[in-house]
Amino acid sequence: MLTAAGSAVGLGNIWRFPYLAAKDGGGLYLALYLILALTFGFTLLTTEIAIGRKTKQSPLTAYGKLKPKWGFLGAIACLVPVIIFPYYCVIGGWVIKYFLAYMTGSGSAATEDGYFTGFITGSWQPIVLTALFMFMVAFIVFRGINKGIEASSKILMPLLLLLVIGISVFSLTIHYQDESGVTRTGMEGFWIYVIPDLSKMTVKSFFTVLLDAMGQLFFSLSVAMGIMVAYGSYVRDDANLVKSINQIELFDTAVAFLAGVMIIPTVYTFMGKEGMAASGPSLMFVSLPKVFSSMGKIGNLVGCLFFAMVLFAALTSAVSVLEAVVSSFMDRFHITRTKAAVIEVVIALIGGIIVCLGYNRLYFEVNLPNGTTAQILDIMDFISNNFLMPLVAIGTCVLIGWVLKPQIVIDEVEKSGNPFSRKRLYIVMIRYIAPVLLVILLLKSLGILTII
Repeated sequence: MLTAAGSAVGLGNIWRFPYLAAKDGGGLYLALYLILALTFGFTLLTTEIAIGRKTKQSPLTAYGKLKPKWGFLGAIACLVPVIIFPYYCVIGGWVIKYFLAYMTGSGSAATEDGYFTGFITGSWQPIVLTALFMFMVAFIVFRGINKGIEASSKILMPLLLLLVIGISVFSLTIHYQDESGVTRTGMEGFWIYVIPDLSKMTVKSFFTVLLDAMGQLFFSLSVAMGIMVAYGSYVRDDANLVKSINQIELFDTAVAFLAGVMIIPTVYTFMGKEGMAASGPSLMFVSLPKVFSSMGKIGNLVGCLFFAMVLFAALTSAVSVLEAVVSSFMDRFHITRTKAAVIEVVIALIGGIIVCLGYNRLYFEVNLPNGTTAQILDIMDFISNNFLMPLVAIGTCVLIGWVLKPQIVIDEVEKSGNPFSRKRLYIVMIRYIAPVLLVILLLKSLGILTII
């Protein structure tokens, strides 16, 4: 369960959650996210872990074991981590680059204009660091469940939590006076983060915030990508599934909230509200280095600790993504863990190299249905996160809610003798509310639904 929580705490929490919270009115986004985590997220998380434990299979074969004609859903669920793993390792290589820069005391170079662009458009360095990150992840998975994944989580997760809490506390204590004489503090940024801003709220903007929070849950809880099915298959039959799921929910939501505490007050203090508009790579690799530089001598240390924390988070999530694929190959083709991992790493390395070359020799731009301009990495991210993941989640809701009926999951949850306290909520969510919300999210992601 600690490993599953580690999967949930990844780059999506660190660079996407704070940006969406800042964009969507702070406290309103937090409130909706919490409500969705306890209802929508809980439903998908419970379903996938229960499917894994009941079938003792990975995502590629689990759905087919439940209902043979629905095996295609397992194939789609397995395809998601196959697509995600290569570009996630590319981003992991970017994190290593910045961590090494701050660890060697040369973090100031990261603040120079064009530093990030110059790095990712380079010919060889991004590929080498991608391979390094990928092999770090593969080494953990090679060692298996107990000696590899569990053992690494027992080390990485406490370190990650300590760094997240430490940097969050630090961000609340800082203050800065800009060139115009205006002084801003971390606590002011914190109140912007947690107090709802309803001044420009409309029905349309409310649904935008709702769908943003729901989309973030896919990243945060690692659902609809086969990971939780794989980890569910390793859970003992006598384990208290409700307790474990509650722990994952609590841990993930806490770290997501603290990610906002780490970043929003800090960026606000040194860059004002304008600086809070940055998202994704530009937030982590462009805006934050400038913030660390503004801190003076302590900035290099804070930057080093921050990117160490990001590296731990990226590793724990990437391990889970790889494990979902490796376990699927093992169950479907009856091959050893080592062989399955080697096959996927070779596939991912080729994909990672193509993603890296997408910023130089293979560079091109296309317009996606959601209105963004994309390169190779963005296209892979869109296919996996905006199309396939909602599709898997919708299919799972239909399979469990209407074809097999919710009782199959309820029986699995209560198998150990522990009561399923949110049973009625689960039934309503899996049959009615979750499918409707997921269809709306999918249509909006594909640019079909534009009124919301």
